[in-house]
Amino acid sequence: MKLEAIKVACSNCNLRELCMPVGLNTDELNKIDELVATRRRIKRGTALFHNGDTFTSLYAIRTGFFKTCVTTEEGLDQVTGFQMAGEIIGLDGIVNDHHTCDAIALEDAEICVLPFDRIEELSREVNALQHHVHKIMSREIVREHGVMLLLGSMRAEERLAVFLLNLVQRLHARGFSQSELVLRMTREEIGSYLGLKLETVSRTFSKFAEDGIVEVKQRHIQINDIDALKLVVNSHPCR
Repeated sequence: MKLEAIKVACSNCNLRELCMPVGLNTDELNKIDELVATRRRIKRGTALFHNGDTFTSLYAIRTGFFKTCVTTEEGLDQVTGFQMAGEIIGLDGIVNDHHTCDAIALEDAEICVLPFDRIEELSREVNALQHHVHKIMSREIVREHGVMLLLGSMRAEERLAVFLLNLVQRLHARGFSQSELVLRMTREEIGSYLGLKLETVSRTFSKFAEDGIVEVKQRHIQINDIDALKLVVNSHPCR
């Protein structure tokens, strides 16, 4: 793992509005800039942190994609989430000062290290930072509830449709297309996250393609009819 002690200026980062508070004055921006001491490069397939590692920092993803996963009692990897540029990972470690999952890079990535003791210290000076951290934690709780709903009551088609819509929405917020995406994760990893077998994921992708909703070329996905994809989700009897 290559470690670079580069001074990262949050105020000049094009992802600042995604992972840092907005509306800060110059003095507050300067304090936030001092928060990030280093940037780390993580190679594809390498862990940023492991389950059981001591928690010291949160990490803002500058480039790349990550998955978080836990190992089941049977020794299998269970994917618990996918994270992309502009998002913060490492929140799992706040509870008991140890990480409770592994964070693995799905492609070469770059992250900013945010020492948590410094975040707590700075939060007392910059109220917007404390509010922002609370928002991030709240969003994580909402995401967990969404996953529980996904795994508890949705059919395979609905699960995959929700997954694709969520992914496209998050990518669009970063300036990417609303109708085109490249999956950084494998079908197997998607299945692990959605609680589906690999064959079910592949079969559902094929059905969406047959219905003209998407075009699939390996990891390249073209969404031809986003309304039809939303209809798959909204047709759920609980809605």
